[in-house]
Amino acid sequence: MRAAVLGRPVAHSLSPLLHRAAYAALGLTDWTYDALDIGAEDLPVLLAGLGPEWRGFSVTMPCKQAAVDAADEVDQLPRLLHAANTLVRTPAGWRAENTDVTGVGLALRLAGVDAIEHAAVLGAGGTAAAAAVALASLGARQVDVVVREPARAADLLRVLGTLGVSADVQRLDRTGTLTAPVVVSTVPVAGQPAVADLAWWRGQTVLDVLYAGWPTPLAQRVEQSGGTVISGLEVLFWQATAQVELMTGLPAPIGAMRAALDA
Repeated sequence: MRAAVLGRPVAHSLSPLLHRAAYAALGLTDWTYDALDIGAEDLPVLLAGLGPEWRGFSVTMPCKQAAVDAADEVDQLPRLLHAANTLVRTPAGWRAENTDVTGVGLALRLAGVDAIEHAAVLGAGGTAAAAAVALASLGARQVDVVVREPARAADLLRVLGTLGVSADVQRLDRTGTLTAPVVVSTVPVAGQPAVADLAWWRGQTVLDVLYAGWPTPLAQRVEQSGGTVISGLEVLFWQATAQVELMTGLPAPIGAMRAALDA
């Protein structure tokens, strides 16, 4: 059986490490997991040409929306988000799932964020929408959306509106201090200098979904300000455990996967 992570770029991805560790611990010696560098426009052609040995894909940028459009079945959550980070082979074809919400939610909860009324999301892509759902599940009734271009926040605002969560859109270059006590940053590497320069404060909890090049400039600045930083490695880990279960039908070997990540 075969599985892989899809996206561009994917060379930095730690998904192969986690999934291969899971297969080894589960005794799935005939399973392999690779990294395929493809763009969104390539995804439909790729899926159409695959044999039955392919069981699932982890999907990263820029393919998350394309995964929803190309799937034969779409689960309720990726339908709401119009973003999927998982494709699973079923008798009916490819089913789109989203485990990013699980990853963000567990990363926050395990860091002590059990309930929150006011939060902020930096960025407005598919991961930002997943973060918004996770924040809403923790009780957030107000989510500040901080973006460079407010027009790009339309999909995220639609998701928040569907969830009954109030939203305030703020332009990143005009935002000095984020008043929300909990912040999730989905800003890519190129945008790190801008978000790091915001006025962070003691007691704030910030989840930076990036994990390559850790600590990021944002993580360093938040820690210097006395805040608490959660690494994107936690999001990666927990969303991967959910993916393993979806693809293999077996409970994820959390201990083995954690040991591989720590090593």
